[in-house]
Amino acid sequence: MAKRIQFARTGGPEVLEYVDVTPAAPGPGEVRVRNEAVGLNFIDIYFRTGLYPVASLPSGLGTEGAGVVDAVGESVSSLAVGDRVAYAQGPLGAYAELHTLSAEKVVRLPEGIDCETAAAAMLKGLTVQYLLRQTYALQGGETILWHAAAGGVGSIACQWAKALGVKLIGTVSSPEKAALAEKNGAWATIDYTQEDVAERVRELTNGAMCDVVYDSVGKDTWETSLDCLKKRGLMVSFGNASGPVEGVNLGILNQKGSLYVTRPSLAGYADTRERFEAMADDLFAMLESGKVQVDIAQRYPLKDAAAAQEALANRRTTGSTILIP
Repeated sequence: MAKRIQFARTGGPEVLEYVDVTPAAPGPGEVRVRNEAVGLNFIDIYFRTGLYPVASLPSGLGTEGAGVVDAVGESVSSLAVGDRVAYAQGPLGAYAELHTLSAEKVVRLPEGIDCETAAAAMLKGLTVQYLLRQTYALQGGETILWHAAAGGVGSIACQWAKALGVKLIGTVSSPEKAALAEKNGAWATIDYTQEDVAERVRELTNGAMCDVVYDSVGKDTWETSLDCLKKRGLMVSFGNASGPVEGVNLGILNQKGSLYVTRPSLAGYADTRERFEAMADDLFAMLESGKVQVDIAQRYPLKDAAAAQEALANRRTTGSTILIP
């Protein structure tokens, strides 16, 4: 038997249960990982609340973790029992002591990266990789706006953008979060609880505005984000923390300057083994170089996953949060 977090109905944090299960043996092409650390991400809350549907209930939760290969299925030659590995995609169920998934979704960890760092960095770091290096291939010299700059994804983005020579303006909700974003390399910060974001962007850029806006907040920031872009700028909507963006009149993109908009996801970029490996290699290189460091600001026992999600949803966290089985 092994412990895992599951939910039999959608709803608030109270629906999460800490239960005993019989771990699945790996089938052909699969491996089973004994997790040493599990990543906590906002997308986990989307599944728990029902915003994103699950295949069936009861369901496991989580897609990101790191640990040691515990068992290997038939036809798997790339991994062996005892390998240190990490993953960011696959079937829900990472909130567990043991997790079975396709070997295609698992990568070996370099010796210099520990499991806690990997669990805190895989999903968030790969997200930053595709956003900064693929969705808009930043070359250096651009000015961008990043919402929630002190969060787990934002903290990595601030560092990566600085390494690329990009001016990142980060939105935050407190002076403490502003200081953290600036420590991580943000060129400037805006406290959206005290300042008009679009007007402050105009001041900071002398009216030039931003080449790209990266928005994981969704409904509450959609209009503001568009107002921060220069003509023909790109709006990258990659999350729904405040709810999904709905009822959009595409004409507004014309009115605000022939803007572009995209709604990307990790699955849309890491869609082949080759792309997944290349993205992971890029992330690992940034971590090993020290240009990106992961701030694990919160650690919770696996059994306290509900409390961890509640803290994340209420913006009481900074940096990354991990669960320890």
